[in-house]
Amino acid sequence: MPVPKGSTIDPERTRATILEAASAVLYERGLDGVGVAELCARVGVSKETLYRHFGTKDGLVAAMLEERSERITHWLARQVAEAGDDPRDQLTAVFGALQQWYDDPVFRGCAMLNAAAQHHVQAVRDITARHLGRYLDLLTGIAGRAGAADPRLLGRQLLMLVEGATVVAAHHEATGTGEDGRLAALTLLAAAGGPRG
Repeated sequence: MPVPKGSTIDPERTRATILEAASAVLYERGLDGVGVAELCARVGVSKETLYRHFGTKDGLVAAMLEERSERITHWLARQVAEAGDDPRDQLTAVFGALQQWYDDPVFRGCAMLNAAAQHHVQAVRDITARHLGRYLDLLTGIAGRAGAADPRLLGRQLLMLVEGATVVAAHHEATGTGEDGRLAALTLLAAAGGPRG
């Protein structure tokens, strides 16, 4: 990513460009599936540039996971908001969006859970916990709007469906997994005292 002669260096843009390119490589190959030298070659930067922006490969991994978590949770929240006020429609939107993700040829499962499984380090575990907490907040909100007797419990159950569906789609069969998750979620919603119909 050489800077053309006469151009000014924009550190934020450089960092964002590195992060975007490295994220695709790390998601595709896994955190341990590519070394720093190969990663720099694929991204088109020197080790010095990578280290200047992220400190270490672990710093890059943490930044990638944080950015990805923010992007995905905002995307799902947007799907819920656009679905209207009916919690059933909101759950349908969540699982419909997930199915679109599962159908993407580059889908490799949840980057946060993949990272936690590959790197048993506290920083990655903390990022993963925050990511799942964001999902839990979103799903607990749906449960609360549905009038569930225990919104937090239903939110956790829905989180288990979301993450379980993602694991099944990544490691078993992606086709129809979102629909299966949606049907299970609507069953839980009805059993938890939510609206029926």
